[in-house]
Amino acid sequence: MALEITETTMTATVNNEVIATGTRTDCGWHITTWPRPLDRNAAITALMLAERLVTHGEEDPCVIEWRRELGHG
Repeated sequence: MALEITETTMTATVNNEVIATGTRTDCGWHITTWPRPLDRNAAITALMLAERLVTHGEEDPCVIEWRRELGHG
C-alpha cells in the first residue's frame, strides 16, 4: 500500500491501483469510501481501512477496530 498526501488531496493505492481518494474542502476531508466528511487524521484512517479491506477482508481485527474508531459499526 502507498499513501500519497498533499495539502488538498490524498490517494491510497494497492499494487499501483488507486483504491480510494480524498479531497479537502471547507467542511473537512471527503474520502471516496466514507459517507461523511472527516478531519485529516480520520481521513488517513479511512484510507488505511480501505486498503485493509482489500487485502484482509471484513473480519480482520484492524478493520473492525478502525470502523469503530470512525463511528461506523
